[in-house]
Formats: sequence, structure tokens, C-alpha cells
Amino acid sequence: MLPKVRAPETRRMITLEVLANTALSPGFTTVTLGGPELEHLRPTGDDQTVRLFFPRDGQDRLRMPTFSNEAWMAELLLMPRSRRPWVRNFTIRRVRPELGEVDIEFALHGDAPASSWARSARPGSPAGIFDMGVSYLPPAGASWQLLVGEESAVPAILAILEHAPASLAAEVFLEVPRTEDIRPDVVAPEGVRVHWLARDGADGLPGTLALEAVRRSPLRPGRFYTWVAGEARLPTGLRRHLVNDRGVPKSDIAFLGYWRHGRSSPG
Repeated sequence: MLPKVRAPETRRMITLEVLANTALSPGFTTVTLGGPELEHLRPTGDDQTVRLFFPRDGQDRLRMPTFSNEAWMAELLLMPRSRRPWVRNFTIRRVRPELGEVDIEFALHGDAPASSWARSARPGSPAGIFDMGVSYLPPAGASWQLLVGEESAVPAILAILEHAPASLAAEVFLEVPRTEDIRPDVVAPEGVRVHWLARDGADGLPGTLALEAVRRSPLRPGRFYTWVAGEARLPTGLRRHLVNDRGVPKSDIAFLGYWRHGRSSPG
């Protein structure tokens, strides 16, 4: 799914290293990156997405692409697999420019490459980022917002809420693997209601609980903007429901399929 994205005007490959790895709950951890090159990152807030580069098992160092335009992907694919790093999309959770630090929050999914790396990352481990921009672009005419995601989108939605204006009104549906993954300390404006949904071992794909919860919700009146992300069936299913059952214009929905159950991203 290719949503409308506001890309940065200038960007470059940024090589960093792990400063800290902080477990948040059984299903989440935060990896803090830093280094002199972080001065080249322009923080924009909201769901600012980066390509995260990290070494494969057995690689002695991180080899980043040298191009900072669209040719970087071709350059990466031309590398032999023995030298090619893993690359995955992640949302910046927080940036502290004054300290030269950036946090990337990981939802830990089994033995996927990014989850395995996040569990084992230690201070000094190399990593790199490449700014991709933001997709959270609410129109001026929306009176409130609907934000929906399963665990892979929780970091993005929490970042959006932390950067939101005090006037934001929103209904937020966040699905997580277990009750222990629920955050009791969400930072959000007073007009935001956060609905946590924990699977706790229940059958079904990630995102199913969130989709059904929105379908059952009466929602608020007035024009609203939707931002939904996660396992592909959640954003496509919610968009279909909103358009067909509630008459929401497609232009008022940003939907992103972060991953698809049963399929791994190519490496």
C-alpha cells in the first residue's frame, strides 16, 4: 500500500550506533541510537519513518549504501548477500537532538530479522537510518481523528499523540499481544480517548480485535480523518468498512500495510 507521503527535501544515509536497549514490556523494546551523523536528521515529528539498516548475523560491520537518492535500493541489491545489511521500515519514536539520540521502538515478532536484532542489540552495535518522511497528513477540515493499529503501529500512533496539538480530538484503538503490553502512561491531549485491546492468546490475526472494535463503535459525529496501519488485513478491512458502511471519503483515510502475515520481507 502506498499512501500519500511528505518526503524530506534533503536527506542522507546516517550511520549510528546503539547507545542503549530498554525493554518496555514482553512485546516491546526501545533501541536508542546515536552518533555525530545524527545532526543530519531533521526531526519532523508525527509518524516520521526511516529505513533502518542493521547487520546480518556473521557480518563483521555494517555496510551502508552510499547513494542518498532513489538509486540506493539498486546499490543495496547489487551487494552480495554476505555484505548486504538488513533494511526495514520503522517509525522514529522520539528524537533528542540536544543529546544526539534517537529512539526506535520495536514490536517483537517471533524470530523476524528486525526482532532478533532488537533483542540482541547492545551498546556499540552498528546501525544506520535513511529518512523517508511522514504519511500522517490530516486535512484542515476534519473535526476529529480515528487512529487505529496493532502492535507494529503502536510506536507510530504514540509518537503522533505526543506531537499532537492540545486541540486534537480522537478515538484511538491500539491492539497489543498481551495485557502486560498496555501502556498506562500515554501522553495525549484531553480530547483523545485511547482504547487498548489485548489478544492474550486469543486466536486470530493481529489487527482482528482492532478492526472489530471499530466496526462496533458508534464513533463521533462530523467529518473525521483516519490513519490506520499494521498487518495488511487491518488497514484494507477498515478502509473498506469506513467507505462502504459509513460513507467516509477515501481521501480522508490514510492506510498502510506494514507487513503481511505469513510473508517475510525480501532480504
